[in-house]
Amino acid sequence: MASGSSDQVRSLAIEKYVRPAVLAGRTQFSVAVKDLMSDLIPKGFPAGNYPQICTAIRTRKFLKEQGLEIEGIDGPPKGLSPTVVVRYRVAAPVSEPKAETSTLRASDDSQEPIELPAVRALRLMEGLRGLLKEEFKEYGGGEAFLRWIRSEEDDQPATGSAQ
Repeated sequence: MASGSSDQVRSLAIEKYVRPAVLAGRTQFSVAVKDLMSDLIPKGFPAGNYPQICTAIRTRKFLKEQGLEIEGIDGPPKGLSPTVVVRYRVAAPVSEPKAETSTLRASDDSQEPIELPAVRALRLMEGLRGLLKEEFKEYGGGEAFLRWIRSEEDDQPATGSAQ
């Protein structure tokens, strides 16, 4: 599965490169695609799938979630080979929002916290993530689920007699 493999790439990159760099207080670090591949192959990642690795560690989602910016990409012009090295800069440390920063007080007299709109939106969206995951699985994946939704089989009225 493409997204699963990409998630596997990003997870390893975070574990092996991002977290250690951030914990060490470094503001810059780099990731060599061939090093990631050598760590991924024993975990069942398809050998030679360098383009997926190159793409997975440069997505906006990955950069935003980890608080990173790409400083540069060394390697061939297309940037999809084992010789690629992605150079990152830590733009913002990644941390969980704290209660003090995620809430406002209704007034000075009130002790009841009011959720900030951005925090509420994030909380609600996280709750929706994966909502249909089990449904998709039950029908054999997203495409099969959509085929079922679009099927004419369920469009027929449920009547006992044909006219």
